[in-house]
Amino acid sequence: MQGVIKTYDPGTGVGIIIRDDDRSEVYLRPGSLEGSVFRTLRQGQRVVFDAEEIQGRLYAHGLRLGMDGR
Repeated sequence: MQGVIKTYDPGTGVGIIIRDDDRSEVYLRPGSLEGSVFRTLRQGQRVVFDAEEIQGRLYAHGLRLGMDGR
């Protein structure tokens, strides 16, 4: 999946990604950046990610650099 960072709080590790395909929200939780190239995220940053559903909510993991136009 690919999307854009809507919000991210580096203090808590919590944030939201807006998916490109359907504009739905995918959540970042503490530890979501583990194993990725990112130390922090900024609003508007494009990312590629995997997601898993936990209790009816999608959570992102495996974040990678995203590219415009994809």
